[in-house]
Amino acid sequence: MTDLAPIAQTDLLCSNCAGQCFFAPATGALTCASCATEHEIVIDPNADPSIEHHYHPDLPHTEQPKVETDRQFQCETCGGGVVFHGHSISEHCPYCDGALVAQTHDESYAILGMIPFSLGASEAQENALSWAKRRWAAPDDLSSVVEQSRVAGLYVPFWTFDSHEAVAYTVRYRVKSGKRTVARIKRGSMNTTFDDLLVPASPHVTPLIRDGILHDFDPQKLRPFTAQYLAGFAAERHHQTVSTGLTLKASDKALLLRNRIKTHSGKKRIFDVSYKTDTTGIKYRRILLPVWILHYEHGGAKLKIATCGLHGRTFGERPFSTSKLRGFAAIVASAAAAFGFAWGASGIY
Repeated sequence: MTDLAPIAQTDLLCSNCAGQCFFAPATGALTCASCATEHEIVIDPNADPSIEHHYHPDLPHTEQPKVETDRQFQCETCGGGVVFHGHSISEHCPYCDGALVAQTHDESYAILGMIPFSLGASEAQENALSWAKRRWAAPDDLSSVVEQSRVAGLYVPFWTFDSHEAVAYTVRYRVKSGKRTVARIKRGSMNTTFDDLLVPASPHVTPLIRDGILHDFDPQKLRPFTAQYLAGFAAERHHQTVSTGLTLKASDKALLLRNRIKTHSGKKRIFDVSYKTDTTGIKYRRILLPVWILHYEHGGAKLKIATCGLHGRTFGERPFSTSKLRGFAAIVASAAAAFGFAWGASGIY
């Protein structure tokens, strides 16, 4: 199964008591919510999630076809669309906590691979609370507010891209010439590759999610897409074309190329980099990665804490205590004044 079409509800029922099953990250199995019986998830032995699809911008047939799927739920606040499998249908958006409204049907692209949750809800909750407790200059009630909130599990859509780059570049750098600083130019060329460059496939995947907790994604952990892994969780489908994904990764690719060019040039004090690159060998995957998101409100502001569903890395948004910031500023000012007084009293000029 390679898309987010609904699996039969009977596939999520316990064969022992007919109770509803959910995916348990701790065991990697479907677990009955009623009698706790575990059911092994059978993966297609012929499916290979490591396979990457070739893409050429001048050959439209290298894009996957869209598949029509069942209804999704649309957020009235941020516009995010998610689907649910099993009994986990929420009234709130996992991305922004806004209200969800059922839509009739949807078209999306097939999922090529995914990494199931390995971190459970209780661990994610503990990580979020621990992160909140470690915040410097936080309001005194921040921990209690976070503790009263609950995490929501979500599979978020990403791309992985491979490519070969033949780069011709020019760097401008500064050197000392006597008492003057002068600019010099160096031109060069290099070949470099990108392997499994991770790019969000949704405008709702913020830097908080990708750069904060998923930046060390390991493609070796990919598994064939299996709908039972979604039981009890929400998931967002893939709606972007490959060309859109390539456009979105352009800024990341440009930053990485600039850094590689600086290293390749062997020059220091570089202040300008320009280049042209011939991109070939583009390959891609559409995948899902697991994230826990905790929404909370403090002082009228809606904030969130995200925890990686793979290894538990946690990062979030937080408020500051104005009184604590003022107190810290007063301490710093007092310390600076005391140092100045001691310096002056020492008679050192």
